[in-house]
Amino acid sequence: MSKKIFSGVQPSGNLHVGNYLGAIKNFVNFQNQTNTECIYCVVDLHAITVRQEPNILKENIRETVAAFIASGLNHKKSIIFQQSTVAEHSEFAWILGCSARMGWLNRMTQFKEKAGIDKEKASIGLYVYPVLMAADILLYDTTHVPVGEDQKQHLELTRDIAHKFNLDFNSPEFLKIPEPMIQKNFSRIMSLKDGTKKMSKSDPSGLSRINLNDTKEEIENKIKKAKTDTLPLPDNSKELENRPEAKNLLGIYSSLNNQDISNTIKEFSGKNFSDFKNKLSELVIEKIYPISNEMSKIKKDNSFIDNVLLEGNIKASKISTKKIEEVKKIVGL
Repeated sequence: MSKKIFSGVQPSGNLHVGNYLGAIKNFVNFQNQTNTECIYCVVDLHAITVRQEPNILKENIRETVAAFIASGLNHKKSIIFQQSTVAEHSEFAWILGCSARMGWLNRMTQFKEKAGIDKEKASIGLYVYPVLMAADILLYDTTHVPVGEDQKQHLELTRDIAHKFNLDFNSPEFLKIPEPMIQKNFSRIMSLKDGTKKMSKSDPSGLSRINLNDTKEEIENKIKKAKTDTLPLPDNSKELENRPEAKNLLGIYSSLNNQDISNTIKEFSGKNFSDFKNKLSELVIEKIYPISNEMSKIKKDNSFIDNVLLEGNIKASKISTKKIEEVKKIVGL
């Protein structure tokens, strides 16, 4: 059975090793699978649910595409496009919003976390963000969506909205019900300064993350200063349960080296963190610095990036236009 995979990345700048290991690295793997069609979207409409500086947003859109290409995505194999240039996303979000229910959105924990205690001051865009995400996915008859634990609830909502729409308009199986592809290992890369918090672009400390555009010296410095504990590296994975920083660093090494964390534990068991950090620095530089270097080259050629997006936008519009026409017939528009 063939798969159609859809995923999106927000162009909010400072793409880091967590974005790479948790998403982009897998995008490349999916692209190279047989009988798999991949659609990757720069979700700029999602990005503006919080305030963005317009000129910086434009740069970040191009930087996200540069990261995709530098990491190994091939725009001839996969569709790479910019969400806001395909108007059907916004149009379909409105239509699906008329099937979605307030109670469903009120249960979204990510909105509660982002809005904070004064949710009355949060934007409507932030509140209805999951409906636009549902439109993104359902517009392309997506069969599988790679999600981390923090997006799993949104995909469940997407499935609920699709079921409700099909039921409302007596159109069974019209909207495909997508399946989650949950990465079990290393889906959440944590902060280098606090192993209990997810690595984040918005963290005020640059030492908390390894950016995809960091230099070799910056990578070495950040790993050297990464938080650890006073114990030697463990003999087994059970010992990592109450050692979040050790677990995170060993996880980064394992993911970059494409090996099970148990093998990494065997490799470094009983050693001190300084030895391990030296090896980790070497591995991160080996795997991440070439991406950084390639990104720098690609970002100098705006016309190439814009052409990649134009090509992808045309392909995405061809699919989405056909789908939205079918949606309108069913709804009666």
